Amino acid sequence: MTSTPTRTIRLIVAVAALTLVAACGSSSGSSKATTTTAAASATTAAAGGGATSSSGAVTIKGFGFNPSPLKVKVGTKVTWTNRDPATHTSTSDTGVWNTKSIKTGSSASFTFTKAGTYKYHCDIHPTMTAEVDVT
Repeated sequence: MTSTPTRTIRLIVAVAALTLVAACGSSSGSSKATTTTAAASATTAAAGGGATSSSGAVTIKGFGFNPSPLKVKVGTKVTWTNRDPATHTSTSDTGVWNTKSIKTGSSASFTFTKAGTYKYHCDIHPTMTAEVDVT
């Protein structure tokens, strides 16, 4: 039971530190970001997260990927939309895709063309992990 409070404290400290870093790293110019992946270009909108579904939408919020696991069919374009105040990535653990930076309010997509279980993380916040199950 001691691991849950420890994780909560670590998350709070990480969120506070990242909020400070994000505030210091913001520029006064336009921050309109277009993120691309190896297989698909960024999209401008995506549905919010929720229960595991085949919608292909993942919301990044609260320093987590929602839903996880996401279950989709082969050929589905999955879109990650960042609703956090900090920048994140969606990066395959095995190098299949890397969205690079997804700024607040931006989205990035990848089309899954092969069945399998794909674990991924945020390069900036490696404790953020999730999974896409493709059938």
